[in-house]
Amino acid sequence: MTVVTRFAPSPTGLLHLGSAYSALVAWTRAREAGGRFLVRIEDTDIRRCRREYETAILQDLKWLGLNWDGEVRRQSDHFSDYGRELNRLGDRGLVYPCFCSRAKIEREIAASASAPHGPPHGPDGPLYPGTCRHVAPVERKRRIAAGREFCMRLDSARAAATAGPCDFVDEGRGRIEGRPLLMGDFVLARKDTPTSYHLAVTVDDQLQGVTLVTRGEDILPSTHIHVLLQRLLGYATPLYAHHPLITDATGRRLAKRDRDLTVQSLRESGVSPADVRRRALAAAGRQA
Repeated sequence: MTVVTRFAPSPTGLLHLGSAYSALVAWTRAREAGGRFLVRIEDTDIRRCRREYETAILQDLKWLGLNWDGEVRRQSDHFSDYGRELNRLGDRGLVYPCFCSRAKIEREIAASASAPHGPPHGPDGPLYPGTCRHVAPVERKRRIAAGREFCMRLDSARAAATAGPCDFVDEGRGRIEGRPLLMGDFVLARKDTPTSYHLAVTVDDQLQGVTLVTRGEDILPSTHIHVLLQRLLGYATPLYAHHPLITDATGRRLAKRDRDLTVQSLRESGVSPADVRRRALAAAGRQA
């Protein structure tokens, strides 16, 4: 089987050393196996993403010598792909419209805090309490016809029962038992963003034939629900390799606000591409 990897940055800032390392890992795995290395621009957050950052990221990758295969896929050009798969889930009764405001969700979570076991938690905090899951279909139609804003959520309990086992394999961790309820009834689409990261990345990996997903270990919790979506949509599950994150001297994870550690800044300071690659590998505890 041909190894196909991908690097999928969001153009909300300049490429920093941590992201360069992630790209280098994916590029190296593809090239060592004689496979394909793809670049995807994950720009579904239209309010925060900037085309100038996209241009800068691609220039940095070229400067680093991380050449990619084929055309760059920009998610904002493919909303119809995600809408089609969302409709497939909807036709099976696996999604529902949620009319709750953020304030209402916070109030309901606060109210449930006094319960014996408190509100259920996921990796990012308390989970959505499922309020709109119980709204009758006729009432849903009435609210939509009245112009109420809503997002689309996955009915995670029904989805998990439909999907069955969601185990997956991580190269460094072995077989992992899937936890499809880890993030509760998570959002699949919003009015201003017609797809979520979770849905878009799952659909893209399938359409692009990705066989090995290399990405930071901070994304490991999301892999559980990506595998759930793969099962529901009839996709193959790729092999995963969640690598350590690069941190600064204090142990803080690098972010796009770290201007002095962007590839552009390092390049302007006279550092060579080979030096940047070695520095990224060294920061991750690997040898060049």
